[in-house]
Amino acid sequence: MTVKSINPKTSERKQHFKSEHFFFIIMRLNLKAVLLCLTVAVLVITFSIYMRCSDFSIPHSLVPANYQTSVKNGIISLLEMRDIECNINQEYTVPCKTDADNSEVYVPFSLIKKQFEITGQLVTSENGPTKFNWMHSNSKINVPKGKYDPHGIFMYFENYNVEIRDRVKCISAVDGVPISTQWEKRGYYYPTQIAQFGLSHYSKNYSEAEPSRFIIEDADVHQMNWLIPRSSNMSRIWIQKFNTTVVKFEINNEYENAITARLDQKQFQSQTTESDLVLSLDVYLVTNSSSILVTLENAETRRSYNISYILADLLISIQDENIYYGLGTSAMNHWKHLTRDLFIDLQKGLKGLKLRRSDIRISSIALLGIGMFDNITLSTYDHMAHFYDAAEWFVNNQDKKTGGWPNPVRRNLLGFAELKSGWLSAMGQGHAISLLARAYWHSRGDKRYLRAASNGLKPFRIYSKDGGVLATFMGKYSWYEEYPTTPASYVLNGFIYSLLGLYDLNNTAPQPIAKEAGKLFRQGMLSLKKMLTLFDTGSGTNYDLRHFSLGVSPNLARWDYHATHVNQLLLLATIDSDPLISQTAERWKGYMFGKRAKHN
Repeated sequence: MTVKSINPKTSERKQHFKSEHFFFIIMRLNLKAVLLCLTVAVLVITFSIYMRCSDFSIPHSLVPANYQTSVKNGIISLLEMRDIECNINQEYTVPCKTDADNSEVYVPFSLIKKQFEITGQLVTSENGPTKFNWMHSNSKINVPKGKYDPHGIFMYFENYNVEIRDRVKCISAVDGVPISTQWEKRGYYYPTQIAQFGLSHYSKNYSEAEPSRFIIEDADVHQMNWLIPRSSNMSRIWIQKFNTTVVKFEINNEYENAITARLDQKQFQSQTTESDLVLSLDVYLVTNSSSILVTLENAETRRSYNISYILADLLISIQDENIYYGLGTSAMNHWKHLTRDLFIDLQKGLKGLKLRRSDIRISSIALLGIGMFDNITLSTYDHMAHFYDAAEWFVNNQDKKTGGWPNPVRRNLLGFAELKSGWLSAMGQGHAISLLARAYWHSRGDKRYLRAASNGLKPFRIYSKDGGVLATFMGKYSWYEEYPTTPASYVLNGFIYSLLGLYDLNNTAPQPIAKEAGKLFRQGMLSLKKMLTLFDTGSGTNYDLRHFSLGVSPNLARWDYHATHVNQLLLLATIDSDPLISQTAERWKGYMFGKRAKHN
């Protein structure tokens, strides 16, 4: 038998290899374990963070005591919740959740929003958790800062921007007031809207800082270096009648040429601000081809737009980037003061195109044809010019016989007979009187405004069926109708606005006008106090009393109208100390935060 000898070195190497192989196996196992642990840790941390930000994160203070045990560190665990089906009034089902003890049910907010007319919004902050803001109403309450001043800001109308409303077609270049499309698409003069336009600008004049102004040409101290076409003439002449100097121009080939002031040069841009987009001037145009042309540029897109004010009987016409406003053919050979917010004029001509006021620049102002002009000015805003445009409209468009400002459109209110074109509104009458009373006061006694305001009282003494705005409730209490329907509809907000107009005139006009306005105001306030609680639903308010007049379901006021009711009562409480008014205002304000009247 042959015995092989074993080399000790070879044996040693094999032993070393086995040990090394075993070591690598152990290392691989350890690495897998470490990676597995890290993965688990990341998942746990991620899940914890998710739970903290989930929609089901509820503070301890909001969780009833009987299921506090399911809450850990202020968070209800999703692992302890399960899906269930909610049966809504035996009509349909929606998916919901419940906790482990079946002690609480979590319903989708979309269902609650629909059922209870509330709103909500998820708000994410950089340093804190995501929160959910729950609101019964997002309408604003305006708490008066003091006693209502019949010569000052009208209610909270400094917050109104009537001209930007979608239902405003444009601002008329003839009268300088809004053209409404609320009930007729072609556009019409709506007295209530015109008054709100004027009152909002009057109120802004008191609430905003002084505007910046830049005089381009006054034919005296400020003289512009105009570009004058060949064979055309421009001169500055003295007008004895007005005791002033004006610029006279006559353009050859007047359809193509114009005298032009370039405003895109640095020297002019340094003297104006980005928001100096309100143009005003006095102008006298001689021929039907004479016009004013303003070229604007969007600084972001570099697109140019032309706005022309022409001697034509049109509201607005749009041809690509050319927008035309009619001054009316009657403006020919007459001096006219024109105030235009160029941004609004551009915006109305480019409906559907979003614009930013800060992006718009004036490139040039040009005059075509034959005529004269003076006092060309750019400003940030010119609120009082807009206010007086509205005041002049009411003076010039009042029916002297009835004292009313007719609404030239038909109006249908569900359940009531149609209101024919020409109907009067107590709200429109009241707004107009509030505006005219301020115009009389601010102008230091212009009797044209006083006469129109005084004449505007006539419809308050005439029953609705006879063409006025007066109705009675239960044959006893006088009510001034926003819509003079048959039977009476008793709209609350319009009635209170009419009372404010009467109050304004009572505190502005001399006797006997003030006495008559005061009598109508006190008569209306008595009715308001007797009827106010009829509008209370226990969780909101009624817009009108058609459920009484027609025997139908109530016409509930949506939250913005409800807020108007509250704001009106809060204002009335500053001039009438009867606790009924202030207490009702506070109760109605509570409804906007989810409060309700108690059950029996």
